[in-house]
Amino acid sequence: MKRILIFSTAYLPFVGGAEVAVKEITERLAEEYEFDLITARLSRTLPRSEIVGKVRVFRIGIGIPIMDKLILPFVGALKAWGLIRNNKYQAFWCIMATWASGAAYAVNMVRGVFFRKRVPLVLTLQEGDSEEHLRYRRGGLISLSWYMALKRTDMVTAISNYLLARAKAMGYKGESVLVPNGVNTRKFQVTDSNLLRAEIRGMHGFSEEDMILVTTSRLVKKNGVENVIEALQFLPENVKFMIIGTGELEESLKLKVKSLKLDDRVKFLGLISHDEIPKYLTASDVFVRPSLSEGMGNSFIEAMAAGIPIVATPVGGIVDFLRNGETGLFAEVENPPSVAKAVQKYIDDPILRDHIIENAKRMVKEMYDWDIIANRMRSVFTGAASRSDLDQ
Repeated sequence: MKRILIFSTAYLPFVGGAEVAVKEITERLAEEYEFDLITARLSRTLPRSEIVGKVRVFRIGIGIPIMDKLILPFVGALKAWGLIRNNKYQAFWCIMATWASGAAYAVNMVRGVFFRKRVPLVLTLQEGDSEEHLRYRRGGLISLSWYMALKRTDMVTAISNYLLARAKAMGYKGESVLVPNGVNTRKFQVTDSNLLRAEIRGMHGFSEEDMILVTTSRLVKKNGVENVIEALQFLPENVKFMIIGTGELEESLKLKVKSLKLDDRVKFLGLISHDEIPKYLTASDVFVRPSLSEGMGNSFIEAMAAGIPIVATPVGGIVDFLRNGETGLFAEVENPPSVAKAVQKYIDDPILRDHIIENAKRMVKEMYDWDIIANRMRSVFTGAASRSDLDQ
């Protein structure tokens, strides 16, 4: 059985696009590969090691997030060194150029210097941050980490053409492959949808006559939630907004709702299990996230799979899957009236709405199902393992 050692700063039960991707891919390749994963512990309630799905997880740290992340490149490297002594890995798989990836690069650097051997390294770019974020946050250290990682990477995969272009702009000249995140299309085809729709709406005080906008996102500036709230001022009274997620802007967004006297039209639902998301999408009418930046955006293709039309902005990786008027509608960045105009178009033109829903569902099934994505990663791992000059 072949082995892959994964490095990811966070992993389940923490849920984001990267964590879901690792889970879905490893489950589908488990008959060919065994997977170990090094991650930060991040919570004292989590065990230091356990089996999660098809992955043997090793958590580094004491359960304090900032401390665990800071020590992860160093203690994680020691852990990886110990694992390498007892296991032959066909590849290291680094999820984003971040804390955990530092451990993989450190191990390979030491092995290269002292043993002239290193493990082929695959770096998957999942980042959704803007160029400004990379250049200026923490004094440019995030951008520096990209440059350093890309110079020592054997193969890059990225979830969007936008991120592939960013890697090349930062000097990466090696092999690169587009491997987007996917969606479990079967999971998002909800049975008894009419009953669930009525149940979810009743639970949160919505009527069947209401038109429900929904977003599932971290409440941070880049996701543009404030622009959706402001857009409600330009839409009919029966258009309501359901916000799923938490984040640093939650309190300021609630104050915004109150200041605009929209308390009866906006509901903050907080964190909801990813397994429950299909039900909430079924209860909604339009998915809206006018992002300021986006690596790809799993939430968009999940909404498409659920049969919910989307409103998005033409930034980052979104342009890979959204064709305006065909698989969704574009709004302008940081422009609430433009968001409202796109939503109103769905209200006024049900034929266009149905056309977009059908096209989007077909596209997701043909291009973004996790079975398809897992096959792409199988090819990536095979290619990485064939690099004889890097064999252990």
